Amino acid sequence: MILPITLTIAGAAAILHIWLSVRVSSLRRRLQIGVGDAGNEMIARRMRAHGNFAENVPIFLILLFALELATGGSLWLWGAAILFILARIAHAFGMDRPGANPLRVGGITLSWLVLLGLGLFAILIAYQSPGLRGGIEISPRQRAAAQI
Repeated sequence: MILPITLTIAGAAAILHIWLSVRVSSLRRRLQIGVGDAGNEMIARRMRAHGNFAENVPIFLILLFALELATGGSLWLWGAAILFILARIAHAFGMDRPGANPLRVGGITLSWLVLLGLGLFAILIAYQSPGLRGGIEISPRQRAAAQI
């Protein structure tokens, strides 16, 4: 089974991950800082943008995969996935600016809202599927006994 939403967004996330890595390493090269941030605020900011991305994307991709597998995918799932990627890009650019700014705050807030929505939806559909009770598959014999 091909999961086009998950595959597309996982590919986009991989490209975005490389872009975030290159931003850190090119700044390191320019400033001749081999390891760590050497107290340079811009390197620290870019490292955190990259780290924050690496912290949030795995759970997002797991949720996306599970929801696409469970629901067959839909326009709203595409929308949530694209919003998440755009939010991560906004966050990365926002991290280049000092203090709380609309890109940084909006990016992380939108990322969290998408994760929260997908997480709640995953829990909801886990217990709404016919044939499931408490998240455990009911055998035909148990189903027949329950109808008594």
